[in-house]
Amino acid sequence: MDYSETLRLPQTEFPMRGNLPEKEPEFVKLWEDKDLYNERIMQREKDGAPAFVLHDGPPYANGKIHIGHALNKTLKDIIVRYKYMAGFQVNYIPGWDTHGLPIEYAVLKESGEDRANLTPLELRRKCLAYAKKWIEIQKGDFIRMGVIGDYDHCYVTYDPHMEAREIEVFGEMANKGYIYKGKKAVYWCSHCETALAEAEIEYKDRKSPSIYVKFPALDVKGLGPDGVDNSKLFAVIWTTTPWTIPANMFIAVNPKFTYVWVHNLDADEYYLMNKELAPKALEECKVEHYEIVGREMLGAEWDLAAFKHPWDFYHRTVYVLEGNHVTLDAGTGCVHTAPGHGVEDFEVFKSYENAGKIHEELICPVDNKGVMTEEAGEFVQGKTIWEAEGPCISMIAKSGCLLGKKSIHHQYAHCWRCKNPVIYRATEQWFASINDFRDKALQAVDQTRFIPAWGHDRLYNMVRDRQDWCISRQRSWGVPIPAFYCDDCGKYIITPETIGKVKEIVEVEGTDAWWSRSTEELLPENFHCPYCDGQKFHKEKDIMDVWFDSGTTWNGVLKNPHEEWKKQQVTYPCDLYLEGSDQHRGWFQSSLLSSVAANGTAPYKAVLTHGFTMDGEGRKMSKSVGNVVAPQDIIDKYGADVMRLWISSVDYQGDVRLSEKIIRSMSDVYRKIRNTFRYLLGNLYDFDPKTDSVSYENMEELDRWALLRMEQVKRTVMKAYDEYEFHVMYHAVHNFCTVDLSSIYLDILKDRLYTEKGDSLLRRSAQTAMYEILTTLVRLVAPVICFTAEEVWQALPNKEERAWSVHMTHMPKENDQYLDKELDEKWKKRLAIRSVVTKALEEARRAKNIGHPLDAEVTVYADGESFALLQEMEKELADFCLVSQTHIVEGAENAKADAISAEDGTVKVSVAVCTLRKCERCWKRTADVGENATYENTCRRCAKVLEETNA
Repeated sequence: MDYSETLRLPQTEFPMRGNLPEKEPEFVKLWEDKDLYNERIMQREKDGAPAFVLHDGPPYANGKIHIGHALNKTLKDIIVRYKYMAGFQVNYIPGWDTHGLPIEYAVLKESGEDRANLTPLELRRKCLAYAKKWIEIQKGDFIRMGVIGDYDHCYVTYDPHMEAREIEVFGEMANKGYIYKGKKAVYWCSHCETALAEAEIEYKDRKSPSIYVKFPALDVKGLGPDGVDNSKLFAVIWTTTPWTIPANMFIAVNPKFTYVWVHNLDADEYYLMNKELAPKALEECKVEHYEIVGREMLGAEWDLAAFKHPWDFYHRTVYVLEGNHVTLDAGTGCVHTAPGHGVEDFEVFKSYENAGKIHEELICPVDNKGVMTEEAGEFVQGKTIWEAEGPCISMIAKSGCLLGKKSIHHQYAHCWRCKNPVIYRATEQWFASINDFRDKALQAVDQTRFIPAWGHDRLYNMVRDRQDWCISRQRSWGVPIPAFYCDDCGKYIITPETIGKVKEIVEVEGTDAWWSRSTEELLPENFHCPYCDGQKFHKEKDIMDVWFDSGTTWNGVLKNPHEEWKKQQVTYPCDLYLEGSDQHRGWFQSSLLSSVAANGTAPYKAVLTHGFTMDGEGRKMSKSVGNVVAPQDIIDKYGADVMRLWISSVDYQGDVRLSEKIIRSMSDVYRKIRNTFRYLLGNLYDFDPKTDSVSYENMEELDRWALLRMEQVKRTVMKAYDEYEFHVMYHAVHNFCTVDLSSIYLDILKDRLYTEKGDSLLRRSAQTAMYEILTTLVRLVAPVICFTAEEVWQALPNKEERAWSVHMTHMPKENDQYLDKELDEKWKKRLAIRSVVTKALEEARRAKNIGHPLDAEVTVYADGESFALLQEMEKELADFCLVSQTHIVEGAENAKADAISAEDGTVKVSVAVCTLRKCERCWKRTADVGENATYENTCRRCAKVLEETNA
């Protein structure tokens, strides 16, 4: 007789291989056909559920998504899916950032057209088409990744509703006096010909000249060394931008630092330098023979002392100004100050000018294209700033003022789009005055929860220290700055009436109206200048910073949403902003500043940040290096769930690593979790939870232990989700599947499940536990491996009695009954004993003393409490240890010399070959094999089952 046909082996249509690249799109279609997103919204409306709102930071609509997008969107999706299952009314409205320089740049590069040959409206139409194309491509990728959202009503910054809401915020800030136009030194990209914000800057290594320049003394206020003529006195500055020397107007010193005269004995010259920096500076200038002369002086003593520019043909007096920005990091402590090309330089200049201490015209001899103007002098006029570096150094040397020169490599600011180095340049720009609401912004930071906690200090310090926000850009593709100029008095005009009129038009026509309509059409009827009563006007040409676009999306999506979004219980402030750690200086900050300025509050209650994705060796991913891992490639080869599982496994609060090897390893982990689900499903083919379940009190102790572990894992996972610690969830689930279930519980259960009578209490007890574990586990992992969880859910029995999708269900509720502390302690000790037995069996197999564990006979020698535990489970001990026969002996000291010992020596195990006959059905070796004449090659237990089932 073939006894294998009498075994109740697993049966399931759930495949071993996931074939995720082919299978996952089927579930995408299922969710779309069933309108999963909106059905969830309606269900929670019926439930009267509280809202949870995650406001999406908009990715830029330019190019394919990269692994950083995948990390960001998947983290958001895990939260959105979990919060829904935790009972919240959750909406997720995906957004896109669509304006600004990067798209203009890409459009012009792609078309090969010159911007000067296109009207603003022509360029804007091309940019709009480009943005729409990439939104659809990116949207498709996000949907394929399993990111659930309201894709029928996404928000895009070119939408008239969003543009009108942005103008509304601008108007509110202007009405409060926070918006002004002025001349300041700002980041300037000469290649793109526009101002840039701090968040649009990236730093790269650059080789630059490093020079020390002498400024001859004019009036040292009696602070020179005794008896030394002014002709021998110089202030020495250090710079890595020789092209700014033509713009030099002042020298800055720190009023609290100590300065000295250094006598260059070889040249018989005296240099004013900071006492601490002098030795290093002189070493770099190769001045070997020198001495400190005269007394030590505070920088404050040098206020408004006079030197002269190194180039006599400038006829320029260079005054000394006090500046607290002067540090001891490098240089000489005497800082070259060109207000036209430095933020701190400009601020010091303005503070003296406002105090009436100086009356100088600002010098900025560089045009929009980064070319030196006539003001710089004939020797560099017409050259780019980089071409001018050599001639400037030569002219300094020719004048006898070059003290030292070398080249250095350092981190230098570059444009985020064209990748060219940028400069500071003083230009007329529009600004938001941060000082006017800085304290409120800092209070808002204090009231916000940050994950991780260090995000608080980072954002707080950035807001505390930042300059006024330059919000204007010299481009066409964006939201116009809604300002007008009076042709009679020249003043700019922003009033509630003008803002209201522009907003009204934009709400209907979009911002193209700013270029398509006349100035008169954009102004209120019969409008007069509020300053001079004039009636002729022209409109501003600049557009708003894209960070103002994205930074005001809270108004269009949360505070004053579309009708479609109102249905979803959007809230302002929302619950969470989640982006990369670079957004402390970007979107987190621009959103905070605009929201506080307009409404006095942050737009978010919590801010969560993640790190960057590096390669397997911790290096930045780069096409040139060839270490880029694209999410599309992962999905096409392994499936989105494997990528999502990897994302859940990493501690995203720091930088994370990814490589083909890492994702391949994660595929193995996924396979183990999938096989756990498959095994659970396979053993429930004949189980109906309504009729076959066993009450907790009547379940086998092993099954109650499995439910105990499930409950512990459930609580760990739920807490991890609540605290956004998804790697904790991952490790808890992975360990539960591979250790608690596969290596212990399910391994022990196999004999019971396969050999016992189908409706026996032993088998039904196991199935009851397995069903509870399966229906719990599938919901716990659903936010992460969303496709596989759906596949498991569809394979569960009693389909008609459940929600049609796992993503329409609730997270499993806590069950205190399962948390049996006494059982927990007992089984920790039992499993510790089992681990010693397992180790002994491994040693015996390695020595080839036994083959299969069921060929073994095990003797366990134990002391005290361990012996008592073994006595309690003496009948089940063999099954527990997966062997045929066990014996227990009191006293570990009685063990054989070669016995395997526990670390504390209280348990020892010896293994021998079991010589009893083997049951051909269950493979156990027992003394009762052959008792039954009908089933002579089986054990008593198997023979009884066969008789009862008429096999």
